[in-house]
Amino acid sequence: MDYKQATVLLLAVYAALLLFIVVRGALSTRSMADYAVGSKGFSPLVVGLSLAAGITSAATFVINPGFVAMYGWSAFLAMSVALPITLTISLVVLTKSFRQYGSSVKALTLSQWMGKRYESEGFGRWFAVLSLLLITFIVLICVGLTKVIAQALGASELPVLIGIVVFVFGYMMFGGANAMVYTNTIQAVLMLIVAVVMLSSGSEHFAGGIAGFWDKLAAIDPQLTQATNPSSPLFRDWFEVLFCNAVVGVAIVCQPHIITRSLMLRDGKDVNKYLTVAIAVEILFFMVLFVGFFARLSFPDLTANGQKLPLDGIIPAYVVNEFPVYAGLLVILGLISAGLSTLEGLIQSLSTTLTADLIDPLLGARLGEGEARAKKLARINKLVIIALGVAAIFWSYQQLLNPKLSVGILAQNGVYAYFSAAFVPVLLGIYGKNVKPLAPIAASVTAIVVHFSVYYGQLTPYTTGPVRNPAVACTLAILAALVVGLSIHFFNKKQTA
Repeated sequence: MDYKQATVLLLAVYAALLLFIVVRGALSTRSMADYAVGSKGFSPLVVGLSLAAGITSAATFVINPGFVAMYGWSAFLAMSVALPITLTISLVVLTKSFRQYGSSVKALTLSQWMGKRYESEGFGRWFAVLSLLLITFIVLICVGLTKVIAQALGASELPVLIGIVVFVFGYMMFGGANAMVYTNTIQAVLMLIVAVVMLSSGSEHFAGGIAGFWDKLAAIDPQLTQATNPSSPLFRDWFEVLFCNAVVGVAIVCQPHIITRSLMLRDGKDVNKYLTVAIAVEILFFMVLFVGFFARLSFPDLTANGQKLPLDGIIPAYVVNEFPVYAGLLVILGLISAGLSTLEGLIQSLSTTLTADLIDPLLGARLGEGEARAKKLARINKLVIIALGVAAIFWSYQQLLNPKLSVGILAQNGVYAYFSAAFVPVLLGIYGKNVKPLAPIAASVTAIVVHFSVYYGQLTPYTTGPVRNPAVACTLAILAALVVGLSIHFFNKKQTA
């Protein structure tokens, strides 16, 4: 059995397993609340694995190792050290308080949490609109999955892309959180196995010890072993490598498919176990970026079969070229799982937000009451998922044809803008007392204005040229939002004192 035939058989079996789980989940999904946060009968182990799989995506297993292959140690320091450390701290600090308030007001989405916390329906809808920025992350995952599967099948990318979107968006129309938590758990276990396999795949490169390994990289390009890479567009100095990625790591938790995951737990006593599982597994997942070094040693000039490898195609090419058929199939399955785990979470959270926080309030009484209203909203949610799928196909195909260095740049620009707008409102909502809506609203708007002004206005040396660094725009946006939000909040407190 050759690689193509084996891959087809593997995909068929995996798809059948996912559909089985989705059907079981659909049977217990009776309302938008069930679709959004499930039936809340989940153990901390299951939800913790689900979170780890949801945070990690095709970005961590497929796209970001390509940055390491191309730019070396500076990229690894930024994406696999600085960012995960602050992400972990932020996750621990924010989760308990967010879950406590979210459960008490029965919030299904981050938008609802904002609206109820600040008693402002308009602010909640503002975040529902901003959630459309997360489509860029959906595009990244679709591109990553397409690259992996098309490479393994030797197929053209467009039909593979369409097949992925139709299948995943199709089954997410029915299962929701009840199915997603269990599919994510299976995916996380597969990802754990594959992370170990991938990290051990370059063991021969350490025959001369760690020094020998670095010497091999330095022989290709001395900058691959340096903490900063002045010739790169993203990791030129310590500000880009450490400071910006540390700030991004703190705020990245404020995405709906991450911070709302704790609402699926049975009760608050499970939070510590949930966080322990999620963080331990996530540390291993982030280490997969080290595989980018192995890929660079395999493709020193970043070409394969006489063709120059695009950044997003480096890891798929490494897997197909380096692993024998059955080991390669296992790795491919893990890479697919990495993409699907986050894609499912994004589809579920984004469609729920658009349906419950935008469409439901706008249509109002026209949807009826009680069970009839719930059924109509469920049908509308399916239509929203279809619309998201169509948008994903068109935008992903454009990125497959004409990426600016990597689809990762597009995704970072959109996602970073979203959580830069969410960070200060979440922070004030959790730790502030008697916070008036003006402070979080002003902070959120400031973040969006600063982020896109810096990025598209090319206002810094880091955001000029053909490839601009979204992490810099995000960092400046968060700092500006902190200044504005906290200044207004403390001014209001003085006025009322």
